[in-house]
Amino acid sequence: MNDSPLPFFAAGTDPGASFVDLLRRVAPDKVPGATTGTGTLGPEITHGTTIVAVRYDRGVVMAGDRRATAGTLIASRRIEKVFPADDFSGVAIAGAAGPAVELVRLFQVQLEHYEKIEGAPLSLEGKANQLAGLVRANLPAAMQGFVVVPLFAGFDERRDRGRVFSYDATGGKYEEADFQATGSGGIHARNWIKAQWAEGMTRDAAVDLALRALFAAADEDSATGGPDLVRRIFPVVATTDAASYHALEVEEIGTRAEALLGGREEGAGL
Repeated sequence: MNDSPLPFFAAGTDPGASFVDLLRRVAPDKVPGATTGTGTLGPEITHGTTIVAVRYDRGVVMAGDRRATAGTLIASRRIEKVFPADDFSGVAIAGAAGPAVELVRLFQVQLEHYEKIEGAPLSLEGKANQLAGLVRANLPAAMQGFVVVPLFAGFDERRDRGRVFSYDATGGKYEEADFQATGSGGIHARNWIKAQWAEGMTRDAAVDLALRALFAAADEDSATGGPDLVRRIFPVVATTDAASYHALEVEEIGTRAEALLGGREEGAGL
């Protein structure tokens, strides 16, 4: 009788530690990039826009605006672009919204599958590499215009600090020292963060900086949605530290946004 809590599999049925490899065996059409369609993309394809990640003294802030566009139209005012990857990391998406959300869901399952099979979670570096593989698998779709460009960040217990990773459409992975922003308004958000970021920032200061950067991007980029005080639509913001991944409540983000906008109106800066 087997007293081990872990399951045992025959050689031909062992799922292995990679959920993506398992998916390729049992449902290859579900792997990113496997079915991409043909022809030229039309304006009905929904795209997510601006996302940012900012490292602070004990973790990382990730934030994304809520607007999605389809050509020149606003496809959604309430899309979410920041998701938990697991308990100690998060992923934010920019690019073609449908494939991006599908990629995030597959990434979440991959991390959970690995931990169940191996009995221990992946290192943060390993998680970043896994996401790179998924982005690379989406390359055939990216060549047709379905580009997915995520940001990944989390708390690295081995290094006792937050870390930020960015990607290109080919799956190239790049660790950012302190912050990164991508999407249609990414250059404007990144320039704002570059001017304001400082080593040893507190969590609250980093959250406010991420919000300011998104507001600045919305001022310059029509595809980036600014805060909507009437509809109460604000960016999605999450922090990751040694304790856990934590998504900020809408009420807290709204209070911070109103305070920051009030400061701008009074001439105290964005």
